[in-house]
Amino acid sequence: MPVRQFRFAVQVSALTQSPGQLADLARQAEDLGYSAMFVPDHLSADQWSPLTALAVMAQATSTISLGGLVFCNDYRHPLLLAQELATLHELSGGRVEFGLGAGWMNSDYAASGMSMDPAGVRIDRLGEALEILKTLFAQRSCSFEGDHYRLSGARLQPSGVERPPRLIVGGGGRKMLNLAARHADVVGVNVNLASGAVGPELVAEVGPEAFDRRIGWVRQAAPERFAEIELQCLTFVAKVSPDARDWVSSMAPAFGLSAEDALEVPIVLAGEAGEVAETIEKRRERYGFSYWVVHQAELEEFAPVVSRLAGR
Repeated sequence: MPVRQFRFAVQVSALTQSPGQLADLARQAEDLGYSAMFVPDHLSADQWSPLTALAVMAQATSTISLGGLVFCNDYRHPLLLAQELATLHELSGGRVEFGLGAGWMNSDYAASGMSMDPAGVRIDRLGEALEILKTLFAQRSCSFEGDHYRLSGARLQPSGVERPPRLIVGGGGRKMLNLAARHADVVGVNVNLASGAVGPELVAEVGPEAFDRRIGWVRQAAPERFAEIELQCLTFVAKVSPDARDWVSSMAPAFGLSAEDALEVPIVLAGEAGEVAETIEKRRERYGFSYWVVHQAELEEFAPVVSRLAGR
C-alpha cells in the first residue's frame, strides 16, 4: 500500500473553563501543527456539546479541520446531522472532517433512557445512515427507504461548499470494520468495545496481532479501494517524557500485561520525542497508520513529535 504522510489530531476530551479557553485551545493546536480537532459525542460525560463547540473553534481558527470523533448515530438522525455538518462545513470554509459510529457506551443509553439495541441492529442502522449522508453530500437530495430510515425528497442546505466533508468510521469488530472499509475516507482501527465500557477485558483486544487481524479485515472488505483509505489510530496513552517508558512499565501489571508487551500495544506511545517518532514510523510500516489522535491533556507534550513527523 502507498505510504501516506503523517497527520495528527487532538480530541477535546474535557471541559475548558470558558469558551475563550476553548478557542485558545483550538488556536494552540493549529499553531503546533495538528491537522484536526475532534470533540466526542457522549451524553454521560463532562464535555462540550460537539457541534456548538466546533462552531466556536471554527471561528477561532483558519486551517485546522474540525469534527466529531465520533458522532453517535442512534441519537443523531442522518438528515439533521447532515444539515448541521453542511452548515459548519460552509461557515468554516470546508474544514469539516467527521466520524460517525453506531453507539457503544452503556452509560449514554442509560442516561438518555434510550433502548440500546443489539450491536448488529445498531450497525445495520448506521449502514443506512451512511448511505443517506453520502447521498446527501454528493447529490444534495435523497429519497431512501430502508428498515430503519425513510426519507422522501430530503434536501441538504446549505450547498455552497462543493467538496463534501471527509468521513471517518472506526471500529474493533469485523462487522464495523467491514462497513468502514466500504464507506469511509478514514478508517479508525480501534479495540473492540462490544462490552459497552472500558475495562480489563480489553487486554485481549490490544495486542499487535489483534491489530494485524483488524487491518486484514479492512483490506479483505474493500480490496479495490484499500489503497485510498487513510488509517487512523486513536491512542489510549501518548506520554512523551524521559521517564515515559518506565511509567508505562509500572502501570502494565495492573492491566495484566508485562512491561515489554505494554510498550508494543499499538494504542500506547511512550518515550522521549525521538523514541515516540521512531515507534510511529515503525507502526506506519507494519499497520499503515498515518493518522494519529491524542487527547487534550497530551496536546503540548506531544507537540515535539508532531513537529518531527507531520507531513512526512
